[in-house]
Amino acid sequence: MSGNRVPIYLDNNATTRTDPSIVQAMLPFFTERFGNASSTHAFGSEVAVAVRQARRSLRGLLGNAHDHEIVFTSGGTEANNAAVLSALATQEDRDEIVTTSVEHPAVLALTEQLATRGVKTHIVPVDSRGRLDIEAFRRALGPRTAIASVMWANNETGTMFPVEFLAGLSREAGALFHTDAVQAIGKVRVNLKDSAIDMLSLSGHKLHGPKGIGALYLRKGTKFQPLICGGSQERGRRGGTENIPGIVGLGKAAELAAERLEPERVRIGGLRDRLEQGILHNGECVALGDIGNRLANTALIAFDHLEGEAIAHHLNLAGIAVSLGSACNSGSMQPSHVLRAMDVPACRIRGAVRFSLSRETSFAEVDEVVCAVSEIVARLRATSCVTARELTS
Repeated sequence: MSGNRVPIYLDNNATTRTDPSIVQAMLPFFTERFGNASSTHAFGSEVAVAVRQARRSLRGLLGNAHDHEIVFTSGGTEANNAAVLSALATQEDRDEIVTTSVEHPAVLALTEQLATRGVKTHIVPVDSRGRLDIEAFRRALGPRTAIASVMWANNETGTMFPVEFLAGLSREAGALFHTDAVQAIGKVRVNLKDSAIDMLSLSGHKLHGPKGIGALYLRKGTKFQPLICGGSQERGRRGGTENIPGIVGLGKAAELAAERLEPERVRIGGLRDRLEQGILHNGECVALGDIGNRLANTALIAFDHLEGEAIAHHLNLAGIAVSLGSACNSGSMQPSHVLRAMDVPACRIRGAVRFSLSRETSFAEVDEVVCAVSEIVARLRATSCVTARELTS
């Protein structure tokens, strides 16, 4: 990081800064209110009250009908695994999975592992804008489908899928429907009570809450087999002493997200458009994904004939944090599986850089990033031109 410049963080799809007010809400549960929620004495009962309040707060954000439909987990990955594995274990005479080519590794890695055990998985493709092939999804559903798992919004492109419609198709086919909503919760309005979604995963650290806490929404009446056994916590659906500070933090994050969702969505969308238009003005780059139907905070821009890794590196030196795509794929030399699924041209697939904003992003930061990207890209293009001339001389 150079000089005394204040760092700029535009990698919020990887993780968000925990809101200071959330940290303050959590702190007493490390020290004064440290009891086990399963204990019957006063230390435990006061903590159990806090857990119930957090469950109600999360229910308010999700719009589901009952508090007990919320199962606290260690995060989105655990919730995803629990949903898929439970469906396979509880759906009689149904042993197939339907999912998409652009899911998070928390789903795709699991289905690949299950395939080695003989579980059949139908992978539904997307088009060049990252939009799901709805007819292919419809055809993939069948009498042996145990579960269809489709993300609400893609973590790299921000493209959103019509999960409520897809859930209806799954229900008609007699299959459960699960959505990995880790990127969507806190950014889009959700009303699970009026949807056909059976299970939904979320993670606290994507909405300014703490890491290590998430939840699985489990519609009342849905058969469920726990992924983690060992205790009666969470109504016997997730064994282990509850992460009380994390649960309290997630509840507070849900309250803040519900209060600020709509005005922040509009403000952040305006900032994202300002950033994107400023960068695209330079030419020889393009925004990827379904531009008219994506998360308000996400811009994935591909720079023709450049390496996104080089751009991200120089931005990091300038004190600006961005990503090449999913943080879970960082360090891999292979192009993103999402971009490969979208059949992004070879001239730009390695030049993709993701900018993901949050409610803490300012206009001044956006303008500074536009200037920095313009300077870095111009410098890299000039260098590549000199190298090309030297190679041909």
